[in-house]
Amino acid sequence: MTETTKRLRRTQASLYLKEKYGISRTPATLAKLAVVGGSPRFQYDGRIPLYPTSELDAWAESLLSPLKSSTSDNGGNHAFK
Repeated sequence: MTETTKRLRRTQASLYLKEKYGISRTPATLAKLAVVGGSPRFQYDGRIPLYPTSELDAWAESLLSPLKSSTSDNGGNHAFK
């Protein structure tokens, strides 16, 4: 059985990122990133870019830092005295 991936247009992708991850990227920003680089991977249907939700998920996770317990937590294993 083949699993299908949902693909979203830019406006939908922008809303998806905001609702699922709290990441604000406008459709215009996604369009610019598609030109200059740093965009989530996408496919074309003719001239229409489509973002698979699996690619949006991977891209969003790559932007987010690990969970922190304080603002001074830099992620290292430092012993404080």
